[in-house]
Amino acid sequence: MSLTPTFGRTLIAIPDTRPLARASWATLLVALGVAFLAATAQVRIPIPGSPVPITGQTLGVLLIAAAYGSRLGGTTVAAYLAVGIAGAPIFQSGGFGMAALRGATGGYLIGFLAAAWIVGELAEHGWDRKPYLVVAAMILGNVVIYMCGVTHLANVRLPSGAAIGWGRVWALGVAPFLIGDAIKIAIAAGLLPLAWRLKQRGAPRG
Repeated sequence: MSLTPTFGRTLIAIPDTRPLARASWATLLVALGVAFLAATAQVRIPIPGSPVPITGQTLGVLLIAAAYGSRLGGTTVAAYLAVGIAGAPIFQSGGFGMAALRGATGGYLIGFLAAAWIVGELAEHGWDRKPYLVVAAMILGNVVIYMCGVTHLANVRLPSGAAIGWGRVWALGVAPFLIGDAIKIAIAAGLLPLAWRLKQRGAPRG
């Protein structure tokens, strides 16, 4: 709230609209991030013999986290998960609801949230200023996604009724994705400067 003098000594209170503008911009960024994650989720390449496909979600999560930071990036991924669980078909292959979390990819979805916070936190501590640090932060985020993913995947049951088990999670939930994730990290790191510019272009001044 600011006070502006008039012709006399009377002061008129002018509301400070900057907090509202910043909140509105943050809400728009979250909505755009959710839409971007939903779009990348539909980029899907099945892996023969694995219940987990290659998708573009990892690229989206890592890019948003590095560009937005831990709080806004984590909020965006949390909103994406919440909207999908509520019934919007925005997970891979149009999946939605709690069934997606209970399925083979559920652990990876939870890993997205943890990775967003970690990569965002590292970015806020300067890891987004040099290309090799950006890549390192995204690799760490990807490792977190793998850890959450395989922990859940080990307990997922196959059509035969048997659990996948720890003996097979590397072959089904990690190894097929290493090359693709390396490419996605390279693309995300390359797109980061563009994401910064887009984020700042409409940001409220002051």
